[in-house]
Amino acid sequence: MQTPSTRPSLEHFPITLFTVVMGLGGLTIATERVEAFFALPTYASLVLLVVTALVWLSITVTYLLKCVRFPAAVVAEVRHPIRLSFFPASSIGLMLIATAVFPYLPAVTQVLWWISVVAQLAFTLMVLNFWIHAEHFTTEHNSPAWFIPIVANLLVPLAGAPLGYVEISYFFFAIGIVFWLPLMAISLNRSFFFAPVPAKLRPTLFILIVPPAIGFSAWTALHAGVLDDFGRVLYFVGLFMTLMVMSQWKKFARLPFALTWWAFSFPIASISIASFLYYSLVHEVFFAILALSFFVVLAVVVVMLSIRTAILVIRKGALLPEG
Repeated sequence: MQTPSTRPSLEHFPITLFTVVMGLGGLTIATERVEAFFALPTYASLVLLVVTALVWLSITVTYLLKCVRFPAAVVAEVRHPIRLSFFPASSIGLMLIATAVFPYLPAVTQVLWWISVVAQLAFTLMVLNFWIHAEHFTTEHNSPAWFIPIVANLLVPLAGAPLGYVEISYFFFAIGIVFWLPLMAISLNRSFFFAPVPAKLRPTLFILIVPPAIGFSAWTALHAGVLDDFGRVLYFVGLFMTLMVMSQWKKFARLPFALTWWAFSFPIASISIASFLYYSLVHEVFFAILALSFFVVLAVVVVMLSIRTAILVIRKGALLPEG
């Protein structure tokens, strides 16, 4: 049996790096909303879109090389109770790129969307099978990262509904909403009655924002931009989750940097995007201020994370085994 290397190696290239694409993709779509809000040219979002696509391609090619050269390391990540949940981040990244491309190249969106949807269904089934049958998973292994495979299903309608794939979009939306609720109960039970999640995983608490925030955007897309009571409930639950995790800022302030910090980015993007959408439906200035405030926080967070991640990669920290 091959012993894992303790030196920087492709063997240790983490699946969690796909969260970088999620953060950049969320920033890209949020920037599109800001440009529309101020009637600005789309230069900034186009640059971000290209950067996001290149980062997704680079990480995908590198991870595929890892699959070829170190299949045992990939299997170990699949069997890992935390890292398993990050595999759908690859399809989420592609789905976000497809959504951002839609205003410019709808035909390209069609191709990217179908690829990401098929991949997402496969990842959802894979993760659920492991959750059901893996005997080495315990309650203590649960963390908000477990929402990632479910959240990804809620993203499908963002591009799927405008493309005309309403029934398929409802299929994935139903999976996301129905599984979100029991996972929320499991997550709260774990938080209330067991030891807190490890410090390294604490940023994943921000993922609690994503299901209701993205759910609101998806539900509104499925209803052709009409705001109803269920949409309001989803948005305000997302807003409350945002306030709840941000009120715990002292718990995050002194954490040492790790790739899991990217868990801060996409949730902030999701509530910013949802707030821009909510403002466009109710036209109350408060929600515009809220959306812009979240966007400023998002931009600062992504810039900071990009710098820290670049330093980590340059020093080959991303290719070192986890301690």
